[in-house]
Amino acid sequence: MISPFFEIAALSLLSLTTLCAHGQVTSSAEAESKIISSAWLAGWHTANATPTFDLTNISWSKYTDVFFSFALPTADTQVLTLNGSNGDALPSFVHQAHANGVNAHVSVGGWGGSIYFSTAMGSAENRTQFVKAITDFATNYSLDGINFDWEYPNKQGIGCNIVNANDTDNFLAFLQELRTDPVGANLTLSAATAITAFFDSKGNALTNVSAFADVFDFVTVMNYDVWGSWSTGVGPNAPLNDSCAAKPNQQGSAVSAVAAWYTAGMPAEKIVLGVPSYGHSFSVNQTSAFVSSTELAAYPPFNATAFPLGDSWDTGATEPDACGLLESNGGVYDFWSLIENGYLDTEGNFTSEFPHRFDECSQTPYLYVEDAELMISFDNAESFTAKGNFIAEYGLAGFAMWEAGGDFNDILLDAIRTAVGLDDC
Repeated sequence: MISPFFEIAALSLLSLTTLCAHGQVTSSAEAESKIISSAWLAGWHTANATPTFDLTNISWSKYTDVFFSFALPTADTQVLTLNGSNGDALPSFVHQAHANGVNAHVSVGGWGGSIYFSTAMGSAENRTQFVKAITDFATNYSLDGINFDWEYPNKQGIGCNIVNANDTDNFLAFLQELRTDPVGANLTLSAATAITAFFDSKGNALTNVSAFADVFDFVTVMNYDVWGSWSTGVGPNAPLNDSCAAKPNQQGSAVSAVAAWYTAGMPAEKIVLGVPSYGHSFSVNQTSAFVSSTELAAYPPFNATAFPLGDSWDTGATEPDACGLLESNGGVYDFWSLIENGYLDTEGNFTSEFPHRFDECSQTPYLYVEDAELMISFDNAESFTAKGNFIAEYGLAGFAMWEAGGDFNDILLDAIRTAVGLDDC
């Protein structure tokens, strides 16, 4: 029986429940052997970060796949760069991954690294050159896979990205060519995607992604940053479900994202759920923060002109972005920093010192720092357990956490691994 917070709109429910009818559910032993337990590793946090999260901090035994991030396409279609991501660590990363039986991937692109994807895919000549750039890079570093994090085909991400109406068609043509290459044929190819399918030439989400399913081993659906400083109120960073919320607060969720990709033709066993080890903070005055003397409000308004400073990894206000612009503070709090700041105890639990609530619809927690008038929306172990249960219930491929370094003593990782049926935690 589906728990109340898994109830979804009729179409989505029909789409997902058909997974069982199609033989998607396997025995627990078989499912465990196939579950993808993965995370991205932010290369820039392995050096010159406070705190540093280096290769020795990775719990290799708990992962099947790790994605070193990021390699960047450049204006020269034949060249990929690791600038800004501590590329010196990549050979050791691959060596340690393989020594521990873990698949070593490199993620290409990212939010600040998607400027030149459109150019690289934009012509037959460029696609052939980019295939060679990818395969040479994979060969040089002995990689098992490439994860394409293009944010986004035919949709503006960071402000200086090159965008073309034919981006999605060109992406598919590139992937098909890559699959015919002797090296590309043996790579694990994946994509980090939005919670909607890729956009067609008219800007609409594709209703048929079966051709992409033929060339990808899996897609990692980035179910996070659904709500943030761009939103109308304080909402869940990574809602499991939102069909139980008021209509204006239904901005997307794991449930609707999986339904969208599945109904468009991506098999459940090729859908990996992206989960976040961080949350967003908002400046919320105390009048707006509470509905009673002790109860926090849901979706309260926030001061859109104030950008709280997040933890020590929040460098938006001090370092220009990929377009050369100085951003405001990101207000991001990694899970470790919530504990470091004393907002949660060392087990990742709420304390009596800070008002908090757990939203049953989205399955995400919130806490409030009264003297700073700071509200933080994030994921905790309970959230990761709910998402792990969702992955297991609907026979998804597994999970991918952004990012490995955001966790604290594997609290989040252990929670989701246990929930999906990996019993070594």
